[in-house]
Amino acid sequence: MNSTDQQICMSAWDGPGAGPGAVAPPVYQTSLFAKPSFEEFVRQQTAEHENFVYSRGTNPTVAFLEERLALLEGGEAAKCFASGMGAIGAVLAGLLRGGDHVLFVNTVYGPTIELAQHLERFGVEHTVLADPTAGIEEHIRHNTALIYVESPGTMLMKVVDVPALTAVARRHGIRTVMDNTWSTPLFQKPLAAGVDLVVHSLTKYIGGHSDVIGGAVIGSRDTIRELFYQGHQLFGAVMSAMEASLVLRGLRTLPVRMEQHQRNALTVIDHLRAHPEVTAVHHPYADHGPDEAVITSQFSGFSGLLSFELREGTFARVSRFIDALRLFRIGPSWGGYESLVTSPMRSTDDPARGLGGLIRLSVGLEGAQSQIEDLDRAFASLAR
Repeated sequence: MNSTDQQICMSAWDGPGAGPGAVAPPVYQTSLFAKPSFEEFVRQQTAEHENFVYSRGTNPTVAFLEERLALLEGGEAAKCFASGMGAIGAVLAGLLRGGDHVLFVNTVYGPTIELAQHLERFGVEHTVLADPTAGIEEHIRHNTALIYVESPGTMLMKVVDVPALTAVARRHGIRTVMDNTWSTPLFQKPLAAGVDLVVHSLTKYIGGHSDVIGGAVIGSRDTIRELFYQGHQLFGAVMSAMEASLVLRGLRTLPVRMEQHQRNALTVIDHLRAHPEVTAVHHPYADHGPDEAVITSQFSGFSGLLSFELREGTFARVSRFIDALRLFRIGPSWGGYESLVTSPMRSTDDPARGLGGLIRLSVGLEGAQSQIEDLDRAFASLAR
């Protein structure tokens, strides 16, 4: 984490109304912006991606957040959405057309794949390459228009050699998109590794307080402009000014929160790796295998999302463990201040399918000692 990123996160408002010395951006809670003449209205509406005309397109509070996110990721422009899935949907449905093929690399967020399955109805094909170490090039088709990667991947936190992937994509003239929610721009810079577009669920670490839902896409100015008209304006997954102000509040404390998430998580991981009830821990910090060189080169830090495998991981044992937790609360999502726990297991799952005993932890800010005590309480419940 460098000092420039910290300064970007904590930048004071410098837009309209900053004259009185306001450091927090005003919430422009308005649906439209009136113009002094019809000629001026027409002029601005023809370039609505860069003018404040109607808040379904642009809004000063949202625009300030977009500017901060673009600077953090090292992109030219950004566009915010009402949710992470709104951002992902805009990319897939806005930039693809019937007959195109998408290659998904790694274990990608489930609803993203569900959306891809839905787009099959409109002639968009896809392939899922869950093993990021498998040969990417042999899965490229003549109609592959997009390679979509998540690194680390959902649940198992496997990493992808991003520069190697983007080099293959460039040789074939294929756009690349990467979900960088796990790392945030503080710990990983996909655009610098050659990725064309980065997506984020702002609901997670960047928002950080579990009280706002949002998404973002960052990339070149031309691509974001294309996305604005093809996937933002028309689909209407618009971030409001109030949501943008909450994300901006989260952004101000992102550097200190990510340091604490990391500090707690690494201590928890060390404890889990030494516990006899744990057979594996999934997190880049715990990976000392063939991916270690990739991890060292691509990450400047680690977030607090991890998973581990419980010994004799039946549904009953996983349920008993999770139900015995008190500090880690049961719920979806992750990246907030609070510690959360869930599992992909369902009562009908067969452990042979690879889900047996897998538990995901979102390590919050409460402190590693309290978190370890809670986990040990749950481990003790398995012996009863």
